[in-house]
Amino acid sequence: MVLEFIPALVLTPIIGLYELFLIHHDENFRGSHWIGHGLSTFVTILIGLLIVFNVPYFLELTNLASKSSWLANVWIVRSLIGLIILIRIHAQSAVVKTTIGSSKGLKETWFHSLIIVVLIVTAPLYWVLIEPLVKNIIPL
Repeated sequence: MVLEFIPALVLTPIIGLYELFLIHHDENFRGSHWIGHGLSTFVTILIGLLIVFNVPYFLELTNLASKSSWLANVWIVRSLIGLIILIRIHAQSAVVKTTIGSSKGLKETWFHSLIIVVLIVTAPLYWVLIEPLVKNIIPL
């Protein structure tokens, strides 16, 4: 088993652009501040994808799956990682306080944060559909 870098590098701009559009939709202030907030999530998305794609490699390398039955399930580990990423993405978009009780303002909604996390955690499932297209465009 080898480390997977290509899927994370290919999917980061795709998911990152979608995140950028969601942040633009959710943040209700003028100017281009939303671009700065949105671009900072690209790093979080890249790290999240790198981790999610390499969970099997990590479990094999550390032999944690044999020590704990629930760690043997790759999807449980990916879901736990997704929970951490969900908190990180939502906190990253909520840098500036909003009005009390508002789901909009200078932060992304929890639903939009969850959409991004689902796209990150389930990336290995849909990567098998995208990989042939990428191989036709960029010889890997």
